[in-house]
Amino acid sequence: MKPQLMVEAPKALDAVQFYKTAFGAVEAGRTVYLKRKAEQELPHILSAQLELAGSTILVSDIAEDSAPVKTEGNGCVLCLETKDVEAAIAKAVSAGAVAKGEITEGDGACCGGRVGKVKDPYGYVWLVCTPAKKCVDVEA
Repeated sequence: MKPQLMVEAPKALDAVQFYKTAFGAVEAGRTVYLKRKAEQELPHILSAQLELAGSTILVSDIAEDSAPVKTEGNGCVLCLETKDVEAAIAKAVSAGAVAKGEITEGDGACCGGRVGKVKDPYGYVWLVCTPAKKCVDVEA
């Protein structure tokens, strides 16, 4: 499964650069729509594949007239594990994210770890937390 983050066109290139700078993502590939409109300055990104923390995500431009989903209020939250939550939050903020709330610690945060929250410039919320401790097993 590859989550696909849809951003308002033509901001996918900016989003890719943000995820590289803020979270250390590595771009593994890109597909562009070659038949762009004459007034478009930037190519329309069908998908840019990013490797991030052992996972793959796709970032795509979405035009208003072809939008299958809206990015605002979509309920999508992304978790990124790191050993240094403060440094990761600071890096994301310096790249353009907005910190949301305080960094918390304890039983309510990522199964006992530290967690902070940022909202990226494209409307996605990221929980930045220490690697999860062993949670209590839940019976089915």
